[in-house]
Amino acid sequence: MPQSLAQLCGTLESYGMAPTLDGDGARTIDGVATLEDAGEREITFLSNPKYERQLDTTRAGAVVLGPDVAPPRHMDLIRVSDPYAAITALIVALHGYRRHAAPARDAAPQIDPSARIGENASLCAGATVAANVVIGRNAVLYPGCYVGPRCRIGDDALLYPNVVVYDDTILGNRVTIHAGSVIGEDGLGYAPINGKWVKIPQIGHVEIGDDVEIGAGCAIDRATLGKTVISSGTKFSNLIAIGHGTHVGEHCLFVAQAGLAGSVRVGQHVTMAGQAGVVGHVSIGDHATIGAKAGVTNNVPAGATYLGQPAAPINDTKRRLAALARLPEMRKRVKTLEARVAELEARLAAAQSTP
Repeated sequence: MPQSLAQLCGTLESYGMAPTLDGDGARTIDGVATLEDAGEREITFLSNPKYERQLDTTRAGAVVLGPDVAPPRHMDLIRVSDPYAAITALIVALHGYRRHAAPARDAAPQIDPSARIGENASLCAGATVAANVVIGRNAVLYPGCYVGPRCRIGDDALLYPNVVVYDDTILGNRVTIHAGSVIGEDGLGYAPINGKWVKIPQIGHVEIGDDVEIGAGCAIDRATLGKTVISSGTKFSNLIAIGHGTHVGEHCLFVAQAGLAGSVRVGQHVTMAGQAGVVGHVSIGDHATIGAKAGVTNNVPAGATYLGQPAAPINDTKRRLAALARLPEMRKRVKTLEARVAELEARLAAAQSTP
């Protein structure tokens, strides 16, 4: 429900915050979006200084930010000590939480009358298609698949048994998703408010490009705001986890058990080996390779190969591992040297004490 900035400040006060309105309290706000995507009837926020430069280009109607941030131009502002907590409260106020559909009464295929099913599409028994879904030509949904409200599934898509596609997800043409994968579930979005974890409504969605293949048991979080993107041609093995708001470029290859935290930017033709992990808010350049079990904690340049925990350029890691392999020998040599030094010190002391 649309609310004025003054009303939104009242909402923040009800959470125990002390907002300061700097602007037109009568301005009407319809929703929340990112600095990059917000329009004139939406409110956004700035909590990470890394994105402060976007204040100059955002089209948002208002911005929630800290008391000491000086925007580069005039705009309507709500200042609070914790913008992240504040935007959580405003998402709840403006968007609310997802309403759950009534459970199915039987195991028969269920297709909402408002859904549009393309020519020659095959929906097996036990598949469920919710309201306002669009399914393309020749798509196949195996038993147990669930496609949530307002999803769009492209031509020749193939969803194996028990694939779950949450509301508003977009799948391109020729997308294959293997059994048990979940697309568009809520990410790990909580904000500490007055000593409690308050769930942030995840109001974004997931977009998957053409010719993407997702292995079994994968999970791709919907964005808190905006979208999580898996670009065309990318291939996932099994048990891949993608955090909310992450963008993966075209023609990447992720091997089993790789995981990316939220808001990661991955370039094109990136390879991530098995059990590699990436922390949030970092970038991986085009044609980079992340080795098996690597733990990426900083940006990775284009074309680089990183390995190790924490991940470093592969030659540096190889030297580090080679030195580590020699530690038992080095320890033995140090003990030998210590013994020789002790012996020499004893001889010197004896010589100095002789008249």
